Amino acid sequence: FSEGDLGVLPPLGVYDPLGLIETRNMARYEVMEIKHGRAAMLGFLHVILIHAGARFPGYLSTSAGIKFSDVPSGCFASLEALPTAGWLQIMLTTCMMETGYFLWEAQTVDAAPGDIGGDSWVRYDDPETKSFKLNVERQNGRAAMLGITGCLIHELLGVDALYPTGGLGGDAPPTIF
Repeated sequence: FSEGDLGVLPPLGVYDPLGLIETRNMARYEVMEIKHGRAAMLGFLHVILIHAGARFPGYLSTSAGIKFSDVPSGCFASLEALPTAGWLQIMLTTCMMETGYFLWEAQTVDAAPGDIGGDSWVRYDDPETKSFKLNVERQNGRAAMLGITGCLIHELLGVDALYPTGGLGGDAPPTIF
């Protein structure tokens, strides 16, 4: 890694206080950073939507009689409300995505980090625009990883994930949906 590479951004630049760049497979870490950043962005969006009161209509599990509207709004509580069969479906889908058997191709060594859309997916034709957009994705992913971690820690401390200081007038704001 050197100045100007994707993901090497100011103010830190190449930040490697432990000297791991020379001793590790950094391509693997680069792919993991993008993957975890995308997952964190989805997770943070989940927290925002659940706290806003957004729910799908109908049943989450017809066999267990759980409706989407029955899912609580807490980060951990909403995850704990899923039945075991739902978690198994999530894990199966995740495994299928990781191995390339679901909608898109798995990450390969000859593709750029994060390029999982196959030959038909062209991100950007202009190299300058592509570089800018990929760096924005990395920055948003890094921010989302910190954001979702903060939400989880707030809940573990017993306060609201999005409004740890109480929000409007000491209480969380009213639900939007």
